[in-house]
Amino acid sequence: MRKLLFGSVIRPPLTEPAPDISDVAAEELAAALDKAARRRLGRSLSIRAVDAGSCNGCELEMHALSNAFYDIERFGIRFVASPRHADVLMVTGPVTRNMSEALLRTYNATPAPKWVVALGGCARDGGCFAGSYAVVGGVSKVVPVDLHIPGCPPSPTDILKGLLALLEQSDKGARAS
Repeated sequence: MRKLLFGSVIRPPLTEPAPDISDVAAEELAAALDKAARRRLGRSLSIRAVDAGSCNGCELEMHALSNAFYDIERFGIRFVASPRHADVLMVTGPVTRNMSEALLRTYNATPAPKWVVALGGCARDGGCFAGSYAVVGGVSKVVPVDLHIPGCPPSPTDILKGLLALLEQSDKGARAS
């Protein structure tokens, strides 16, 4: 134990390097997303996150959008607690039998115009949980999906790109995929 303690004092901590401060790509992407939301909705975008039975990998990446690095709230994009205040339902994980009714009720409580985003591979088709007795399947088995963002888990930048594509496709009147 003493050796471990002294070793940790001498060696620096093993951490990942901090992201570049001058990462303007994420900032430009978030600004374009806010501009598209204001053009389409006349206001900023509100997102309601729904965990339909995931492993929480996608939630970690989704909630990273609110950290100090991405900070999407500075562009007016925010996560809301009630589906009645949401424009986008962002659903993660395969839909379990226990969550299918809750997801349907959340979808019905969301006012129009509303979009559903299936976040990650499990939300698309059940992923590695497909075929389980406890899983209904992907999100599209319960509610109509407007956009699938692939990945296990998708990065926060991919999520921002997906939301931007969703708003641009809705301007054209087509469904994104």
